Amino acid sequence: MAAARGCPPPAGSGDRGLAELLLEFSRAQYRAKDGGGAAAKVERIERRCLELFGRDYRYSVIPNAHGEVCAHYPRHIVLLERDAAAPREPLESTVQVGKLQDLINRSKMARCRGRFVCPVILYKGKHICRSATLAGWGELYGRTGYNYIFSGGSDDAWADAEDISEEDSALRNADSQLFDKVRGHDIKLLRYLSVRYICDLMVENKKVKFGLNVTSSEKVDKAQRYADFTLLSIPYPGCEFFKEYKDRDYTAEGLIFNWKQDYVDAPLSIPASLTQSLNIDWSEYQSWDLVQQTQNYLKLLISIINSDDDSGLLVHCISGWDRTPLFISLLRLSLWADGLIHVSLEPSEILYLTVAYDWFLFGHMLVDRLSKGEEIFFFCFNFLKHITSEEFSAVKSQRRKSLSPGFTLEEICMLKQRDRGSTTSLSSDFSLGMESSPGAAGSFTYEAVELMPAGAQAQAAWRKSCASSPQAVLWSRAQQAEDRLPSAGMVEVKSSSSSSSTHSDNFLRIGSSPLEVPRSRLVSASDRESRLEEVRSSFLASYSRTIGLKAVPPSPSGAIGGLLEQFVRGVGLRGSSTL
Repeated sequence: MAAARGCPPPAGSGDRGLAELLLEFSRAQYRAKDGGGAAAKVERIERRCLELFGRDYRYSVIPNAHGEVCAHYPRHIVLLERDAAAPREPLESTVQVGKLQDLINRSKMARCRGRFVCPVILYKGKHICRSATLAGWGELYGRTGYNYIFSGGSDDAWADAEDISEEDSALRNADSQLFDKVRGHDIKLLRYLSVRYICDLMVENKKVKFGLNVTSSEKVDKAQRYADFTLLSIPYPGCEFFKEYKDRDYTAEGLIFNWKQDYVDAPLSIPASLTQSLNIDWSEYQSWDLVQQTQNYLKLLISIINSDDDSGLLVHCISGWDRTPLFISLLRLSLWADGLIHVSLEPSEILYLTVAYDWFLFGHMLVDRLSKGEEIFFFCFNFLKHITSEEFSAVKSQRRKSLSPGFTLEEICMLKQRDRGSTTSLSSDFSLGMESSPGAAGSFTYEAVELMPAGAQAQAAWRKSCASSPQAVLWSRAQQAEDRLPSAGMVEVKSSSSSSSTHSDNFLRIGSSPLEVPRSRLVSASDRESRLEEVRSSFLASYSRTIGLKAVPPSPSGAIGGLLEQFVRGVGLRGSSTL
């Protein structure tokens, strides 16, 4: 059987840091304002996340030390600005952290539990964001009244003190006035982050409890305030459905959500322009099992962020701490597996980052979910086995087809590097060529392809000449430790005059050295599969030794369920010949 929940990892059992993270995660839900004995452990987790972000990005931090911005968001909210290895990155974020925090403070009450629109992934200069859904009138009135009382009568958390007239102040408790003000700030925040696409995972138009609408959503905003955004209703089962996943021996194949339930009233709605290239029959979505539904939604999200425009994406469910981290985590891992983001992180490191930041520090209620058997967290990482193929890759297929026949992508890069300069120089044509289209591996100019030798004999001769070249070592998958330049953290407490943002004194500006040589962003289909499989294997091993799976009732044959048996064998706790 798998290890009992809460048991410490045995000595030498792999990634001890991940095991310690999972143990902490399974004992208590994270709250930014919590102190006590757990504070030191949480601080270690936070420091590790910042260090991992800093490997590849320049970033700023919005402080949330006591949960004053949001009680269940990280105490250090990271704003990724640009690739740290590219000082002149053309696709960096244009967001200034000071302006962003101001918009956050004004807009946060627009969304359920104050879980505002927060950027979490930077890809091709676009922000991929997460949040909760829009707050309903009940929560909105409750929050504004609470803040008014406990702020000494000045409710400036959502009001512009400089532009509120006496008449506006007297009328702002009216429904339309209040929603115009709060949702207006939410829209300003979305526009500042250049978000155009809003993907709503709710199966309801509005969340109803005890006969009251406790939340709303953009798609049913009566005043059509969000009409300028591209709204996608992609209903996905809530965490309660994942108890059925657990009860079916952690098998998602054949598990279909019951769309006939009374509370399910949000149909799938996607603009036709976003579905034409996917070859998916969306009218059949209610017949998809959990595997196919998750796969198709992920393909849709990847297609959106991989489009040619510079617009960002928001993904949200109701509270933003179950279904939302599921798809944010899958996006992060999929783009990493393609070599497009977090390029310097090893499988164990990207796993730690997404578990800690996307799930733990953003308030996923793992303790509660485990007690109810709603194992959406486990499903996320076990699901990686279903997205290893090239059809989930963000690398555009037409760019791969444009490569010269008879040569691999790596060979073209080596040829350009050999003829144009050293890869260790950031000013070389090779480096500029690699950075000219970050986030789109395989994108090369016509000039690069023009350098190809013609004919099979010439190509064979070129390969032979390169086989012994020391430069070819640069393309080995496993980079030697001594070849890596150390990352040097930078902290600027004073205001910065850099072009990326203007900072006030309480913002941290951190990142790795801009002199670090960029690593290859090129990953083949086989590499993608092996990278994701390694992440999944590492997760299963640590999960089994810390949290463990709950055994399902035995079958008539007395055998352990399929996944659980595979799980136990995979981590070496049972011989392959034993049932």
